[in-house]
Amino acid sequence: MAVRLGIGDFSRMTHLSVKALRHYHDLGLLTPAEIDPASGYRFYEPAQVPVAQVIRRFRDLGMPLGEIRQMLQAPDAGARNEVIVAHMQRMESQLAATQSVVASLRSLLEGPPGPIAVEHRSVGATRALAIREPVAMPDLDAWWDGAFGELNAAVAAAAVPPAGPRAALYPAEYFQLEAGEITAYIPVTGEVRPGGRAAMLDIPGAELAVAVHKGALADLDQTYGALGTYVARREIGAGGPIREHYLVTAFDTDDESRHLTEVGWPVRRATPAP
Repeated sequence: MAVRLGIGDFSRMTHLSVKALRHYHDLGLLTPAEIDPASGYRFYEPAQVPVAQVIRRFRDLGMPLGEIRQMLQAPDAGARNEVIVAHMQRMESQLAATQSVVASLRSLLEGPPGPIAVEHRSVGATRALAIREPVAMPDLDAWWDGAFGELNAAVAAAAVPPAGPRAALYPAEYFQLEAGEITAYIPVTGEVRPGGRAAMLDIPGAELAVAVHKGALADLDQTYGALGTYVARREIGAGGPIREHYLVTAFDTDDESRHLTEVGWPVRRATPAP
């Protein structure tokens, strides 16, 4: 005789709420073994308990329901493990990001950063292969990786030497509204045929106060703060986008302590005020 488990008992056995079980049924993630045609009451069988427990554990690990369904419906162990490994890699990346933020917070709590060196620089107009798109602040990291990966590949395929480091322009509204049109670009010594999102673009010249940020981008706001204070105290700020020049990045080394980013703040003149 088959053992039928009511949804209440099944909920207690699996630590999944009745609401969650109904939702998983609607999604086709965990279908009851039997549904009473008159009452619509859901019944489960004991063999479904381990499946429900697996679902709960993967939900505790933050795996999206769509990926859990993909994993459970995988045709073989290899396909199932591929889904699991991909999620584990995302978790490792999130953990590394969390550790970076914790280290940054600890540094802030230990005391204010020391003074920074600021260089005044006149940057001339340059021809560049660029991707210009609206980007929301939470999406920046993924967009940055994708945009520069595409630009790197296009420049390499064209065999046109870069004329400078990777760089990007960030308009004021990006910081004020948490979204704005960002331009990622690589200066080049010749024309590159447009393709995909990339196109040739004239990057205008600017007068900049420049500071070098060393290390992870999680601490980049500290360099912004120090450089912005320098500019404000001298009352030399000007309109225009912030520029970031990426001298050493994750494309060059996995060691974040070796990353170098120049932050350029637009100013009215190229020499310090007396």
